Amino acid sequence: MRVRISPVRKLRGVISVPGDKSISHRAALLGAIAEGTTEIEGFAPGRDPRTTLEVLERLGVEVEREGKVVRIHGLGLRGLKPPDGPLWAGNSGTLMKLISGILAGQNFTSVLEGDESLSRRPMRVVEPLRLMGAEVSALDDLYPPLKIRGHFPLNPIRYALPVPSATVKSAILLAGLYAEGRTSVEEPAPSRDHTERMLEAFGAEVERRWIRQGRSEDLGEELDRRLRRAEGGGPRVQVSVEGTGKLEASKVVVPGDISSAAFLLVAGAIVPKSHIRIKDVGLNPTRRAVVDVLRRMGAEVRTEEGRMICGEPIVDLVVRGSELKGTRIAGSVIPNLIDEIPVLAVAAACADGETVIRDAEELRAKETDRIRAVVENLRRMGVKVGELRDGMVIGGGGNLRGATVESFGDHRIAMAFAVAGLVAEGETVIEGAEWADISFPGFFRTLEDLSRR
Repeated sequence: MRVRISPVRKLRGVISVPGDKSISHRAALLGAIAEGTTEIEGFAPGRDPRTTLEVLERLGVEVEREGKVVRIHGLGLRGLKPPDGPLWAGNSGTLMKLISGILAGQNFTSVLEGDESLSRRPMRVVEPLRLMGAEVSALDDLYPPLKIRGHFPLNPIRYALPVPSATVKSAILLAGLYAEGRTSVEEPAPSRDHTERMLEAFGAEVERRWIRQGRSEDLGEELDRRLRRAEGGGPRVQVSVEGTGKLEASKVVVPGDISSAAFLLVAGAIVPKSHIRIKDVGLNPTRRAVVDVLRRMGAEVRTEEGRMICGEPIVDLVVRGSELKGTRIAGSVIPNLIDEIPVLAVAAACADGETVIRDAEELRAKETDRIRAVVENLRRMGVKVGELRDGMVIGGGGNLRGATVESFGDHRIAMAFAVAGLVAEGETVIEGAEWADISFPGFFRTLEDLSRR
């Protein structure tokens, strides 16, 4: 699908964004292996979360859909049924990795397949799940399809991730539910912690600690303060879960997705005279880095109406048109805004001065090589940008030109360059715009509505 974007004078309005995709995946998966019925309010409407529900149904889970409410009738940790064929994960790396952890603890064999894009993305769950006792095969020991012959009980392990990864960490923790004893994952920096929070809400015993020079200390309330440091190293993070217990069904309220809100935050910041309020957005400490970076660039972004729902902080985000300046985005902040980098690159192109993005090589293993995709599309729009192995250098200064750009089959690339088109001179054409439906159905209509008010 081709969408044409014209420059606008302002964006104004009060809107909501789809439910958080990360939380929706996790709520459905934990609900499936809990005892009782889990009710999920505000379940994300995108294609990936819908695929998670379809996979659970193939595993014998009863799923009820009623408007924005989804009910999962849990089968307990070991109640899943063998599927009658390969399980289709579509484009969702999150689904494939997380459910691998659950399938590793079942006494049957499963095959997980994905689309062409997913089949090119590394699944770094193979090694830790093998260490835990599951038989896992993959192309080159890394790429889908994955064949998992589960085992119960699994072996508890202590696994050090070479780079922070919320999805690999989550797969190991979910597999840890099926192990006899404590399973621990160490990360060089904190990644998003929705799995840990939700495991606790479902009754699992979870511990999070800082590891510093052989000593450990409770994470406690230090998480938010430490995550807000712009960059640099620090103590490793250890997350542990106790296995062979049980999960109890819970009610989950899914907040608006900060990764979806990020596109509107940048749009509101770069389009003059804009004033947008985004309602009920999740601002988990491990996800708020995009707000902090935009503020550092000079964006006027306020948080209002703060509250806690299901262990997750929820706020309204208010953004106004602002004059941005270049910055450096690197170090320990990267895992907490990795999905927002494409649209932050657009903000950088509109800022005064140079922006440097480093330590983001993981972007090359997403739905597409996002570093190359961003660089290519920015160049098409007349932006001076240099490609690095692990990031990019963006010249800034604005003066974007309308152009025909590619989504590369990636929802975040499609939406990021629609935002760029709002301030470009002339018309911008997004090829493959339909991929936005992966996470934000109705995104282009939302932009159009905001431009008319």
